[in-house]
Amino acid sequence: MSRASEVRIIGLPGMPEVQPGDDVGALIVHCCALSDVTLEPGDIVVITHKVISKSEGRLVDLRDITPSPFAAQFAERYAKDPRQVEVVLRESARIVRMDRGLIIAETPHGLICANAGVDASNVPGDDMVCLLPIDPDASADRARQSLQSALGFDLPVIITDSFGRPWRDGITNIAIGVSGLRPLADYRGHEDDYGRTMQASLLAIGDELAAASELVMGKVSRAPVAIIRGYPYTAGTGSARELQMSPQRDMFR
Repeated sequence: MSRASEVRIIGLPGMPEVQPGDDVGALIVHCCALSDVTLEPGDIVVITHKVISKSEGRLVDLRDITPSPFAAQFAERYAKDPRQVEVVLRESARIVRMDRGLIIAETPHGLICANAGVDASNVPGDDMVCLLPIDPDASADRARQSLQSALGFDLPVIITDSFGRPWRDGITNIAIGVSGLRPLADYRGHEDDYGRTMQASLLAIGDELAAASELVMGKVSRAPVAIIRGYPYTAGTGSARELQMSPQRDMFR
């Protein structure tokens, strides 16, 4: 008889307002102690990018921004803040679509998302916006090293952000930074239950774990860290960039 599988997801509450220069790994360990949560070997630590971005000082005071005429024109047409539109344009490597008050942009990381990841939610102050980390994979690696130093064992880290999806309403978490696990599971060439050779089964494990974490994080519950326990991940030097489709395979580019 095969054994039933189980994955547990634990939301970690009590994270204080993160300040530039804070050690995210040390904060997580401290919150675990306050919440009576014990990190165990085999766990996966999932962190929202806002925590990372704040610790890295990736905040912009809109009072210091002078919008370009183009940003001002777009903002006036759709009742947007021209300063925030200007920041979005500055953070964009390529504008994919700009219509109906929405900006879909490709970031320097290669991510394609709304407003180039520029976001004012869960950021203190009326004139502050948060940017994506400069190198989310490197950020994940630093958090992982900090956790390992504090705990004495290695835990993989995933950094997430909430993205919309073409043809689907609602947003879901995806992995924008990964350290310590392989973000893809490749079943191509394996046989399915009926002996057929699978040709296209490449599973986005990093994104699936990121999406699952949102179920216990929430947008307003102040639990920006989740611990995934029981998932048999494949350890390795993975990168979230592996989850991005190459321009050569992108049929909608």
